Amino acid sequence: QVRLVESGGGLVQAGGSLRLSCATSGSILSFYSMGWYRQAPGKQREFVVSITSGGMTQYADSVKGRFTISRDNAKNTVYLQMNSLKPEDTAVYYCNAFNRGTSNWGQGTQVTVSS
Repeated sequence: QVRLVESGGGLVQAGGSLRLSCATSGSILSFYSMGWYRQAPGKQREFVVSITSGGMTQYADSVKGRFTISRDNAKNTVYLQMNSLKPEDTAVYYCNAFNRGTSNWGQGTQVTVSS
């Protein structure tokens, strides 16, 4: 069982920055694709960004150029640097670990961007 713990959410003004962290329960980053998803009130959970075990990244169009995913294998942690935040980025952000058809989710961290 993979355990994921997100942190770093909070309240920020539009144009500001936040860095989210996802701590994993073991040395899985060399084997799992990691991703961030978000869910705004009344909306479905949506893909934000992912990074494969080989380091390939994909970004949703809505965050390209503003968000950056990175990982520190030694710390078993994945990060999401979010810059130039907009009110529409407000959501609960979830960390995901995917391998061989199995998805694992964290509990989420709230990000609120005020206008």
